[in-house]
Amino acid sequence: MTAPVTVLTTGGTIASLPDAAGGGVRVAVPGAELAAGYGGAVAVREVMLAHSFNLTRADVLAIAAEALAAAETGGVVVTHGTDTMEETAYLVDLVLPPGRTVAFTGAQRHASAPDADGPRNLADAVRVAADPACRGLGSVIVMGGRIHAARHAVKAHTLALDAFASPGAGPLGAVAGGRVRLAARPERPPGFTLAELRDLPARVDIVPVYLDADGVQVAACRRAGARGIVLAALGTGNPTPGVLREVRRCVDDGIVVVVASRCAEGPAVPVYGAGGGADLAAAGAVFAGPLPAAKARILLMAALAADPRPEAVRARIAPHLAPAAAAPGR
Repeated sequence: MTAPVTVLTTGGTIASLPDAAGGGVRVAVPGAELAAGYGGAVAVREVMLAHSFNLTRADVLAIAAEALAAAETGGVVVTHGTDTMEETAYLVDLVLPPGRTVAFTGAQRHASAPDADGPRNLADAVRVAADPACRGLGSVIVMGGRIHAARHAVKAHTLALDAFASPGAGPLGAVAGGRVRLAARPERPPGFTLAELRDLPARVDIVPVYLDADGVQVAACRRAGARGIVLAALGTGNPTPGVLREVRRCVDDGIVVVVASRCAEGPAVPVYGAGGGADLAAAGAVFAGPLPAAKARILLMAALAADPRPEAVRARIAPHLAPAAAAPGR
């Protein structure tokens, strides 16, 4: 028996139309109208009507709260802009109890485009949220006929309809011909309660590392009051001499530094000495493993909100930084 589904709408390209005055594409389609285009029997709640590049942490927490409440009675679909969908979906995954499924979806083409992809994506997401076999997947992204675990999903193309990928993991399954097919189920480490996140008060910045970076961005984040810093580091997680110097100062000041890789695939691991990632680890930085920088930031914000002591933060995030195993699907 399929589960009842609630569709929570938040805006994004799926709910956008070209501005008649020539001001670009803007969110304009109310939630009820968007869901009516799907044609199925679902409950609809409009949470907000915004582009995802304008969302704040307060907005994302509001989406998470609505998703958790709706997930108590059935499957949930969240329509969302694709720019920051992976971050909101991951935050929801961190607070979603076992046995629940929340399917995020959106569109790459606006609602009035002759080849708009929103209706199919919405229909696919509803099928995933309703399918008993998908119960307990946690938070997933359903786009372009594929199902991606929130932990792994990243937006990999600016314009392609199949915009999301799961580097190093692959999709959990697919939706084709009106049928959902699962190939794997995600492993979900212990997360957080929504109450622990409070209003995500800690400032956490992402700093890119590049040839001859002198560390000035790291220093600026420290002076701005950051309690956590995520490096989008070189290769397996290497700094430059200037970045390494500033990271040591941050750790000495009690700032938690997490090292991700700027590479599209592969984990961040401390391999190289002589000023490389092994020296970052020796300085007290934590390596993000398979998590990309944007997700490492969400995880670090959550852990700092739950308990800001550096040793507590490191313990809380550690299970999320190991390579994830996927259980076989059906």
